[in-house]
Amino acid sequence: MDMQQNDFDRILFFEHARKTSEATYTKNPLDAGNLTRWAGALLELSQFQNVVESNKMIQDAISKLEEALSINPKKHDALWCLGNAHTTRAFFNPDQNEANHGFNKASHYFQQALDEDPGNEVYRKSLEVAAKAPQLHLEFQKHGFGQQVMEAAAAAGPSTSSGAKATKKNKSSDLKYDIFGWIILAVGIVGWLGFAKSHPPPPPPPPPHPRFS
Repeated sequence: MDMQQNDFDRILFFEHARKTSEATYTKNPLDAGNLTRWAGALLELSQFQNVVESNKMIQDAISKLEEALSINPKKHDALWCLGNAHTTRAFFNPDQNEANHGFNKASHYFQQALDEDPGNEVYRKSLEVAAKAPQLHLEFQKHGFGQQVMEAAAAAGPSTSSGAKATKKNKSSDLKYDIFGWIILAVGIVGWLGFAKSHPPPPPPPPPHPRFS
């Protein structure tokens, strides 16, 4: 199975999850777990959009996570996902000061998640690598990688209807996975266990990208 098929399977899975969560929300808007899963789906789907749409999805995910935390302030997986959302958005921001503000927010939420679930090694690793994010962001900007991500994502767009766009999309996805794979530590590990048990999905998403350690 090539990367393009993997991407397609991920999109199917998380789009199904998004629609299911949206339907569930109309029945029970106070389900913090459903809001967290909805936000997780948006974060995953944002990886396959152009920059403008990606930022919209990330902001939508942040709003849903904040709503979930207003219902249950100690929901550790929502706190962790919120940290990931702020980290991702910060990496796309070329302004170092604004990016650092986002990284500080992310560290705050990662710490809160770890405080609520002290034995969770994923949360612990997220907090550790978040401390390195500002320096890594600086290196990316210095070498022009941040601009490359934005240009590649904008060139790819949300459509994969043409062969040329599909090729650009694969390159864009590879580059974004290189950058974000080490910090976005498999949203599915925490957020999707409950969803998968209660909602038979389309083909499951592939495991987290192997490039992070």
